[in-house]
Order: sequence, then structure tokens, then C-alpha cells
Amino acid sequence: MNNEVIVSVEGLSKKFGTFEAVKDVSFTVNRGDVFGFLGPNGAGKSTTIRCLLSLIAPDQGKVSLFGKSFQTNRREILANVGSIIEKPDFYRYLSAEKNLEIFARISGAEVSKKEIQEMLDFVGLGDRGKHKVKGFSHGMKQRLGIAQTLLHKPDLIILDEPTTGLDPQGIVEVRNLILRLKNEQNKTIILSSHQLAEIELISNRMVIINQGRTLVEGRVDELLNAQELVVRFEVDRLAEATSLLSSAHATSEISIISEKEFDVTMEQHQIPIVNKLFVENGINVTAIEPKRKLEDYFLKTIQS
Repeated sequence: MNNEVIVSVEGLSKKFGTFEAVKDVSFTVNRGDVFGFLGPNGAGKSTTIRCLLSLIAPDQGKVSLFGKSFQTNRREILANVGSIIEKPDFYRYLSAEKNLEIFARISGAEVSKKEIQEMLDFVGLGDRGKHKVKGFSHGMKQRLGIAQTLLHKPDLIILDEPTTGLDPQGIVEVRNLILRLKNEQNKTIILSSHQLAEIELISNRMVIINQGRTLVEGRVDELLNAQELVVRFEVDRLAEATSLLSSAHATSEISIISEKEFDVTMEQHQIPIVNKLFVENGINVTAIEPKRKLEDYFLKTIQS
């Protein structure tokens, strides 16, 4: 992975009246990253992104993209950035193709009909270019929005909650599209989301913010410890099960959840071993649920 820093945010702060939306946010994005920008709703993600795009000015802190400041290089920077903030808007009664032609002219990009068709093909809308956008599903509009961000061939793409409101199929389509942007077009992507599973699946680096502050930043695999899981067991005799597990695996962390459920930290290969141990000792196991590593890490981080 390239370690060239193309986004640098240092000590970012922004108030709206007396409300501090962002208090102290810092992170860096390297070229080639799919960078997860993670936090619960109201954490300050959208405000930070608006500062990144110079839509609003921060009260304090520094923002630089491609090693340049907005104060002296705003036009040059934005010419190399594509973004979707909240949801893309289109002319509903015009075709997808016509919408892209109009947005290309607005952005000053010289884009041929062939290139527009190639963009539609890339986002999976190649056969819908002549169709009016009013008939598009939410997922199709999101993919058309990604095509729109590609019109001026930017190196950096910023997506703010791109899977919000999508059904499972739509989420998969947008996820795969983001990975193709990285792998096939060598784009650097900042992906803002509160959907933990999506960040875990497609991001290589991430930052977690909460209440306007940076809590942690780093590589996703290193932060999560890929070998360690939190596994929830549901059994009929909880006291016996936890006692047996403590004796057999003295290093395991056990948390009682209910009269029949407990969580335990373990490596993935240990799950069938522990299940076998319970069954051999007459303990009925009615459910085994490996919890998402990022969800557990995220909750621990924002609660600490």
C-alpha cells in the first residue's frame, strides 16, 4: 500500500452557534486507501466531510489535500475530488445519460458520449442510460451518483453514508462498486458510515470519531486483531458451562449476558472444540453466535 499522504486533517474544530459539532478531529488518508470514517450518528462525520470539501470553513485546525491548502489551491484541489454527500440529486425527468452530460458541463469536464456510456457500464447501468431517472430505485440512483463523481476523473472520492436506505442487494452492489473503484481505477476512497460491517468488509484503514473527537486511527486488521472473536453461547446449564470453560481455558474472558447466554473471547478455531466440550459433558448448546469484531471494538472504544 502506498504511504503517500493525500488527506491530512489536524485538530479540526467547528461550532454552530454554541454547539460544538467537531471538537478535535485528526487523521490521515494514504493514496490507495479505502478509508473508513466511522462513528455513530451525530459524531461529527458530516461536518468533517463538509470541511474536507471546503463547503464550510473550520474554526480551528488544518486541512490539506494532495499536500495543498484550500486557502491557495481550492480550484485545483476540488478538480481532483469527487463526492456524494447524503444522497445524489438528479433531474428526474431526464435520462441517466442526459443527467451525466449536464453534470459534466457544469463541472467543466470534457466527456464524450462514449466515456459516459463506459461510466454507466462500470456502475452496472449500461442498459439504463436512456431511461428517465424518476423510474430508478434508490440503489440505482446511488450507483448513478458514483458515475457522476467519476466524470472529471478524480483521484479521491468521498462517499458520505452511501448505503443508507438500501436493501441488502443494493448494499452489496455499492460495496462491490467501491472495491472496483479501488482495484480497477486506483481511486482513493473515504467512506463515511455508521454501518460497522461495511467498514470491516471493505476498508483497510479507519478512524473512529465520537462526540466530535478522534478516538482511534489505524489499520483495520491491526485494530481488530483478526484472530480474536467474541462468541455468544446459549446453553441450558449456564453455571456448569462457564465453570467447565474456565477450567479448560483459563485465559478466556467470560461475560454473563442472561440466564442462558454468555460471551467469551476466543480464537475462531476454538469454537468447535468448546462446543464439543459442552456436548460431551451433557450441556445442551442451543445457539452459537460469533459477534462482529468491529462492532465489539467500536462499542468498547466509544464507551471508554
